[in-house]
Amino acid sequence: MSLPLVRLSSLDLIRGFVAVGRRMSITLAAQDLCLTQSAVSRQIHALEEQLGLKLLMRGHRSIAFTAEGERLFRSADGAVQQLQDVLGELRADGVQRPVMLSASIGFTGLWLLPRLSRLQTLHPGVDLRVSANNRIVDLRHDGIDLAIRYTTPALAPAGASRLFGESLAPVVHPALGLRSMAEALGQVSLLEFDNPLHPFLQWGDWLQAQGLGEARPRGFLRFNQYDQVIQAALDGQGVALGRLELIQPLLDAGRLQRLTPPELSIATSHAYWLIRASEPPRPDVQRVAAWIESEAALPVAAQAQPPGPWRLGPGEQA
Repeated sequence: MSLPLVRLSSLDLIRGFVAVGRRMSITLAAQDLCLTQSAVSRQIHALEEQLGLKLLMRGHRSIAFTAEGERLFRSADGAVQQLQDVLGELRADGVQRPVMLSASIGFTGLWLLPRLSRLQTLHPGVDLRVSANNRIVDLRHDGIDLAIRYTTPALAPAGASRLFGESLAPVVHPALGLRSMAEALGQVSLLEFDNPLHPFLQWGDWLQAQGLGEARPRGFLRFNQYDQVIQAALDGQGVALGRLELIQPLLDAGRLQRLTPPELSIATSHAYWLIRASEPPRPDVQRVAAWIESEAALPVAAQAQPPGPWRLGPGEQA
């Protein structure tokens, strides 16, 4: 039996419950709603009191649905999402909506930013907003139109477009005067991307594949963002394991150089994929997607240009 409209819980309480359910975190839900944690907690308690039952089980730094809470969330989440979609379309009627693009911090800094001037020249009327972060997002819930993701073919979402694969090789600043990896191991530190989720991007696997597994490097400098690894290499602080497709413009501009010939580079099983949040996309979204795909398909020489966001390395002049 349906509840009379007059007895229906307020949208604020339902919205707070849905926000918590989507994140399974009161802290993150509060950030999404621009409220305090205590305010969101009060909304959940008020909804539970109105219904006369528990919706969430609260543990030490964790929450979980009760059976009733899970049933309510499945229904409420869909209803709230429909409201978000319809209200977004109504408010956007006649008003240009920005194209929201999500990409990792490293991809944004190394590949995307140096190319954005070409997008502005080709499509000057497009309003592009880039969300650079490494967290997993729900494209539809977070209002993302396009996302670039780094994954294997087996894990790429249905309908995703492959942009390019990935190969690895050691790179250094030319001012260091190094010609081989054997020289580098004895003279400079190894710059490492300290990410346990992708151990194949760390030095251990590469050295092992090259028969250098027993080598003792001079030292390590580790960074939790890949663009920091490359900036350290540009500053002459050591040897980085270069993700060649991301840093090719830096190699072509002579700001970094490889220590191994092409036949010794290692290809990973991962690639970069472009994901569209909805089909068919809006015209501006399709323009940006087509531009990204065209940039990814360009020959290496056509992509090369001095990447603006980076500082000068040792021996470089403005």
